[in-house]
Amino acid sequence: MKKGTFRKILRSLKPYGGLLALTVLLALVNVAATLAVPYLAGLGVDCILGAGEVDFDRLYRLFLAIGGCIAVTCLSQWLLSVLSNRVAYHVLADLRTAAFRKIQILPLKYLDGKAYGETASVVISDAEQFSDGLLLAFNQFFTGVGTILGVLVILFVMRWEVALVVLFVTPLSLLTAKFISTRTYSMFKRQSEVRAEQTAFIDEMIGNLKVVKAFCHEDENEEVFGEINERYRKCSLKAVFFSSTTNPATRFINAVVYAIVALVGALLVIGTAGTAAAFTVGNLTSVLNYSTQYTKPFNEISEVVTEFQNAVACAARLFALIEEEPEVSDSGNENLGRAKGEVKLENVTFSYTPEQKLIEDLNVCAPAGKRVAIVGPTGCGKTTLINLLMRFYDVNGGSVTVDGKDVRALTRRSLRENYGMVLQETWLKEATVRENLCMGNPEATEEEMIEAAKAAHAHNFIMRLPEGYQTVIGDEGNLSQGQKQLLCIARVMLCRPPMLILDEATSNIDTRTELKVQDAFQKLMQGRTCFIVAHRLSTIQNADLILVMKAGNIVEQGTHAELLARRGFYYELYNAQFAE
Repeated sequence: MKKGTFRKILRSLKPYGGLLALTVLLALVNVAATLAVPYLAGLGVDCILGAGEVDFDRLYRLFLAIGGCIAVTCLSQWLLSVLSNRVAYHVLADLRTAAFRKIQILPLKYLDGKAYGETASVVISDAEQFSDGLLLAFNQFFTGVGTILGVLVILFVMRWEVALVVLFVTPLSLLTAKFISTRTYSMFKRQSEVRAEQTAFIDEMIGNLKVVKAFCHEDENEEVFGEINERYRKCSLKAVFFSSTTNPATRFINAVVYAIVALVGALLVIGTAGTAAAFTVGNLTSVLNYSTQYTKPFNEISEVVTEFQNAVACAARLFALIEEEPEVSDSGNENLGRAKGEVKLENVTFSYTPEQKLIEDLNVCAPAGKRVAIVGPTGCGKTTLINLLMRFYDVNGGSVTVDGKDVRALTRRSLRENYGMVLQETWLKEATVRENLCMGNPEATEEEMIEAAKAAHAHNFIMRLPEGYQTVIGDEGNLSQGQKQLLCIARVMLCRPPMLILDEATSNIDTRTELKVQDAFQKLMQGRTCFIVAHRLSTIQNADLILVMKAGNIVEQGTHAELLARRGFYYELYNAQFAE
């Protein structure tokens, strides 16, 4: 178990110190009431003096006392469970909240570098496993330790010889539990990692099931899933098998302790009979019960330790997420306000990973109100350029400026409020059509909203919905991909930002509607700085400047006519689409 992780667990428990103290107190009350019963039972055995000689009056009082102890045990155990659940689930809620908050402020490079299912597994599955281990520790660890210490004290008071026998065998139980627990941590840690990998794969395959079926990739997916599942089976089997040896091993030691105590106790009964310090049959009954109670917590504690190893392994992954470096704060940065729209990239160098270069010494100047198109083959850096403009990533070298101000000196919120984006991938929230359209401009009037919808050619199909603009829709609703994209276009038209980013904005729309939407875009783009990413070169022929990218560099730039006249890389791309 890593000490650093354990210290973090203790820090997470600190706000609930009062409840934990009460939990310990209830555990002590529970132990005291439980340990009183064997002693009283032993006294009850001694009430049988001989054949026909039974002290029923004393026996009746002892029965009442035993009943009272059992009642206290039940009540304290119930309260202990209530408080343990309260602490464990509050800690679970705190850690999940902290993890979710951290995800909100993590840089995109963290989320882009991990499968979404893996991150979800940490927040959901690992947090749940940690909470279960914590709950088990609260319910059994405190009472177990209290029972062991209490029994030792009572045995030394009753008969030191028996106490020494029990104490002599104790290290054997401890060493057994220690030997097993130190080996189970790494096994449970590996199990947690493979489970996250499996969750990520399932999430990806279910989320992209249409693509899987389109390419008839079911058999290959089954093979990959089978391989991951087999690794999960093997590591789970090792972890569970090794941890399950704890109980039988400690039970064997318990049986040895019981046998030795019974032998020593019986010899003491015979040897001390008739003396002032006689060790009675009732005392032997009590110490045998105590020896059982003494060894039983070792089983429980060893089980707790095994489960807690799993919990700590899960907690380590959860704390690793919570402690990830957040996005660089921009709280002291300048607010951009309403931008004019002059954008420059000067000597920009950027790569997602140090070992793989992407953009080097890039220079772009987009005057305010001009339309800049970005074209090139897949992987040339078009989307990366958009990420830098929006400051989803910061440049490694050089600068990106808006109206002469470096974007790193501006707040991200004020920068992004000046951009309107329509991407190839659409996004709608679970809300009414109106709420989706007015997301970027909540103060828009009904007339402005309908005007934007008409300009995007979305008004007609919206009116065919069951409740028109008040129809509740979502990203997984019954709308087609093209209809979703028209809604996203209408949303941007309603915001009317000074700068636009259109990344294959009409890719999911039929040709006839695209011509109409392109006309609407022409009106929207007037007086606005626009960055248009397109594979279909027919959509960017009217751009003021076309940047042709290849392998992270701008190899050509100019108007459509100028680039064709040069007969360079753009000429090849254009002819590939429109060859006579």
